[in-house]
Amino acid sequence: MVPTNYYLVLSAILFGLGIVAFVFKRNIITMFMAIELMLNAVNLAFVAFGKPDGQVFVLFVVVVAAAEAAVGLGIIIMTARNRRSLNVERVDLMKL
Repeated sequence: MVPTNYYLVLSAILFGLGIVAFVFKRNIITMFMAIELMLNAVNLAFVAFGKPDGQVFVLFVVVVAAAEAAVGLGIIIMTARNRRSLNVERVDLMKL
């Protein structure tokens, strides 16, 4: 069996990579993927302990991630069509 510490270290590394990607990348799709990476890192930490409470939280996080993906991708697609760019620096206003 793999010790719980290994899962927690992997979760922390994935969360850190997600933060770095979110802060330094200027592409909306990359930022969106970084948020998903951070959510999955939290899920890994919850499941690492193997308790039912953590698994219930994982279920809620997965539901939130699915809703975020549906709404977020819709916004990203409309922004890409209207602004002709996925660069965050160029998409500073939400009005048309």
